[in-house]
Amino acid sequence: MQERIATITQILDEKKAEEIEVFDMREGEYFVSFVIIATTLGEKHALSLIDELKTKLKAKGEEFLNVESSEEWSVIDLGDILIHLLSPQYRKIYQLEELLKRLV
Repeated sequence: MQERIATITQILDEKKAEEIEVFDMREGEYFVSFVIIATTLGEKHALSLIDELKTKLKAKGEEFLNVESSEEWSVIDLGDILIHLLSPQYRKIYQLEELLKRLV
């Protein structure tokens, strides 16, 4: 699992995602084991991050259960890992980190 998390965060970092945070949700009552949050530079950047994740992770056998994307917020569901890619404005508004910290 840690190798998968490291691979995802490395891909995000290499493609210039900002403020990458990983939350271990295994001790809490949440529907996934890990949540990764990263800030994007905009919609096109988010789409390029999604494409890069799909290309590199599918080659490693990762299965994408669902991908929801909008201008401000994209969510990638890998089953036991959830990746949130947010614009700086949405990240500030929704403060997912605070919610996730309370659930652990």
